[in-house]
Amino acid sequence: MNDQLFMGIDGGGTSLRIAISDGDTQVISSVKTSASNPNLLGHDQVQRHIRAAIADCMRQAGVSHEAIQSAGIGIAGASAEHSRDWLIATVKPVLPGSLLVAASDLEIALVGALAKRCGVLLLAGTGSAAFGISPAGRRLQIGGWGYLLGDPGSSYWIGMQALKQLIDHHDRVGEGVDIRSNDALFDYVLQTLGISSSRLIVDWLYRSQSPPATRIADIARIILNLAEDGNWRAVNILQGAAIQLVRQTRTLIQRLNYPGAEIAFAGGLLDDDNLLSEDVAHRLGLAQRPVAKHPPVIGAALLAKMEWKRVTAA
Repeated sequence: MNDQLFMGIDGGGTSLRIAISDGDTQVISSVKTSASNPNLLGHDQVQRHIRAAIADCMRQAGVSHEAIQSAGIGIAGASAEHSRDWLIATVKPVLPGSLLVAASDLEIALVGALAKRCGVLLLAGTGSAAFGISPAGRRLQIGGWGYLLGDPGSSYWIGMQALKQLIDHHDRVGEGVDIRSNDALFDYVLQTLGISSSRLIVDWLYRSQSPPATRIADIARIILNLAEDGNWRAVNILQGAAIQLVRQTRTLIQRLNYPGAEIAFAGGLLDDDNLLSEDVAHRLGLAQRPVAKHPPVIGAALLAKMEWKRVTAA
């Protein structure tokens, strides 16, 4: 084990991951706990949550805060551009002597995927965005506006396309006709959601305690499964999602003037082989789906290591 230790902090929309790795990127300890988005949970609650998880990770590793040379931090909903001071203030009390590197959750995913601080990342999960860093260090993000303003090609977008098609079909067929007998997609969506009638979608969506974006995004998995079985409506929805994601990526590459950029994939829709990830890779001219070298939490630790080496070498 290398004596130098670096911490990665990855706060996503659904979970918080913290890892300690040595200088050779060997993981010493890791912790996974519940979500840490300050826009959803409140800044005070998230600060306490992150600090407790950091302390737990150090206990598992059997090290004190003095052993951590540097920590990289990427939190969804708290970009480094707007929230650097808050990110540093969140971690400083538990890592008072460490070099702290605030970044976006997209940047740590990019660094983890490519093991370097340049390239292009396409993310498609609950939301969607394209993020890139040129060799000269210029940063640019396309998308990532959230489900109310954008997120084309995301799980939320896919779920919304399915629901819109379902209710459109219902309105065109009429109240007295059972729409479930007319299309396997509509039938399967209703059955999977536990809904006996299309009109009950209103109750399912608006009268639940869980966030509507998450509930709608969950429908994407249904569409992926149906597309694998050859359902033409599901296939068409996924093709539309692929077109949206490729458009974001190409716009980013063009605006960065970075035609030779290495492309990485991230997010639940692109992290495994399926019809969507394969279609996106094909449309981007890639021989196969890019596979990340490391997860985002290790990307955060790598980012911390890179910045620590730069500072100590100066």
